[in-house]
Amino acid sequence: MFSQRVPALHSVNPLSRLIEEKRRRGEPVLDLTESNPTRCGFLYDTDAILRAIASPASLLYDPHPQGLQGAREAIAASYQTLGEVVTPDSLFLTSGTSEAYGHLFKLLADPGDDILVPVPGYPLLEVLTRLDGLRLVQYPLRYQAGRGWHIDLERLGDSISTRARAIVVVSPNNPTGSFLKREELKGIAAICRRHGCALIVDEVFSGYAKGPDATRVATAVGHDAALTFVLDGFSKMLGLPQAKLSWIHVSGPDGLRAEASERLGFVTDAYLSVGAPVMNAVPGLLAGREALQAQIQSRLAENEGELVRALAPAGGVEVLGREGGWYAVVRLPESLGDESLALALLDRDGVLVHPGYFYDFPAGSHLVLSLLPRAELFREGARRLVDRVVKMRTGNDQP
Repeated sequence: MFSQRVPALHSVNPLSRLIEEKRRRGEPVLDLTESNPTRCGFLYDTDAILRAIASPASLLYDPHPQGLQGAREAIAASYQTLGEVVTPDSLFLTSGTSEAYGHLFKLLADPGDDILVPVPGYPLLEVLTRLDGLRLVQYPLRYQAGRGWHIDLERLGDSISTRARAIVVVSPNNPTGSFLKREELKGIAAICRRHGCALIVDEVFSGYAKGPDATRVATAVGHDAALTFVLDGFSKMLGLPQAKLSWIHVSGPDGLRAEASERLGFVTDAYLSVGAPVMNAVPGLLAGREALQAQIQSRLAENEGELVRALAPAGGVEVLGREGGWYAVVRLPESLGDESLALALLDRDGVLVHPGYFYDFPAGSHLVLSLLPRAELFREGARRLVDRVVKMRTGNDQP
């Protein structure tokens, strides 16, 4: 009597079982996967946030399929820092980017159609496509020394079927931290036009670029070479995942853009999911953007530097190049399996990291760490990680 889109049992892997056992026994864990900024010791302007949310205007219910005009005007104005002119009418507010993906999947695809997503990539995309009855098709990101990560456009083109409806790009990618490049955008747009696909660009981590790079696409907002939807939101931008506010920006050729906007309005009107308090709070919340992002950027740089220094003596272990975002990818010698190392690290050292297979790394052995934890916690976790790697490589890892 249940939909096949929802699994009967949520899969439990050895790492999640071990975490549950440790927590049940009350054993401390240094969590180097923590990605919730509200738990990482950043200083928020609490008074300003609470004042913004407490707007008396929220006592009036004034629904609009695209979200309140004032909120959309403030978000549109925020793109001026990127040199982009955005109109409020091109924006649709949603309750989180997961909902934004769901709206776009309903807009673009019928059950059984294909959505192309990058690998390595965030496992939530597999869940979201499944919940809409769609088929997830993976296309690879490649890593080369000196070049970093890049999209394999040839493989992407070969992956397109007659049922392909959208290509998803995450820029910067989670977990690789790689940005979409200008030449890649041109190539993807050509593929979209050739096959009648839309482009979805998830930019939730775009505020955390690691230095300038003229080859990057700072934002795909305003891209008109193909029907393009850009996603962003407050979860990462303002470090406020609990605010549950994100948006979809629509651009592309005039006829397609107009029809997509009209149809998307039909979808969002059926949900009207964003609460009035957070929409009325948008101008006030955006005022704290620079201060919060400066704190996070400082933490990312400190923890990444600490990780590189800590791993240097281990030999054969490398922190792969990060262009943005707030994760680090550690490449291990293939003799060290990522799952076996993650399990040993948690079991014997009380440190939680994610093995690369969680993110569908196609080859090799990798660990994924969040760079958000407090510096002292991260430093200790990195030290224990190095000790465990050395012990496993020398065969001296017995309990």
